[in-house]
Amino acid sequence: MSPKLSAIVIVKNEAHNIAACLDALAFCGERIVVDTDSSDGTPAIAAAHGARVVNHAWEGFGKQKNFALSLAAGEWVLSIDADERVDAALAREIEAALAAPRADGYEIPRVTRFLGREMGRAARPDFVLRLFRRGKARFTDDLVHERVVCDGPVARLRTPLQHDSVLRLEDALSRIDRYSTANAQMMIQAGRKVSFASGITHGFWTFFRVYVLRGGFLDGKEGFLLAVANAEGSYYRYMKAWLAGRSK
Repeated sequence: MSPKLSAIVIVKNEAHNIAACLDALAFCGERIVVDTDSSDGTPAIAAAHGARVVNHAWEGFGKQKNFALSLAAGEWVLSIDADERVDAALAREIEAALAAPRADGYEIPRVTRFLGREMGRAARPDFVLRLFRRGKARFTDDLVHERVVCDGPVARLRTPLQHDSVLRLEDALSRIDRYSTANAQMMIQAGRKVSFASGITHGFWTFFRVYVLRGGFLDGKEGFLLAVANAEGSYYRYMKAWLAGRSK
């Protein structure tokens, strides 16, 4: 166990994920779960698996994660989503990195599974900055698609973080609705002018980029479904922003 490492997780209704997520973080000296009014027993499960649980009103992904960060006491912080897993090999690499730090932040390669299939091309392994020295980094305040800004050198780990993004198609549809609404709000707040055609062109372009340019067609039927889901998310993001602007 690394006493100087705090793991933070923000959740809402993640009863099906939180136990496995926290068990995989047992090597951390502190595990903090920030919950937002879950109705499925998530807080009780998290507490039973050794986490400190704090309820906090939803402010958007960025601000919610910054609140979780403010609760951490460790010298280092590991930010994880409930549907992500740190396997034993990654845990060992993290502990080795913290034993002799060569940076203030570490990007971790992430491998995504969609509907049970690992995406080799449609969701290529991406590097996410999730491990950082406390006091040297914070999250942007974006409503969605927040990122970590690190005030110091950043290095990369080799062992991937496992990401089971969507297990059922129903979950994908729910996520499309939530994320497109948040993205539309960000566009409106930024004062972006959106036309009716924007949703159509961005939707088509997103599908083409994921399915053709990235080679999502090599990921079989699940690759096609992921490309469609990404295209729908882009389409609805722009259409919601356009409808909100039209109603003013």
